[in-house]
Amino acid sequence: MTDDATSPDAALETVCRPDTGEADLAGALPDEAVARESVQLLKGMADATRLKILCMLRGREVCVHELTQALDVTQSAVSHQLRVLRSARLVRRRKEGRHAYYRLADAHVEEMLGNALEHGREPQE
Repeated sequence: MTDDATSPDAALETVCRPDTGEADLAGALPDEAVARESVQLLKGMADATRLKILCMLRGREVCVHELTQALDVTQSAVSHQLRVLRSARLVRRRKEGRHAYYRLADAHVEEMLGNALEHGREPQE
């Protein structure tokens, strides 16, 4: 064994502890349905344009036209991203006549967005 912290043995010593059983690790896993839903939710946020849209919806309801102008992209592009966000259950839509208004789906989305932005602002180690 070496004292070098970058050696493969050092990494194993850090991760593998005799008191951590496989059952403890397996108990930390979500069930398959929850894992699939969570992956879809994270995929929904994993795009710069969609992240910008989510930021613009924080604490307010916004129509598609306003999003189009703020992002300086076509209505078709914004509508596509909003469909992805709705499919991931990140936003909700309200229709009023010919206009569609969007808002964040719930407080969980607001919190996740805030956490993601906060983490993104942290300096890299």
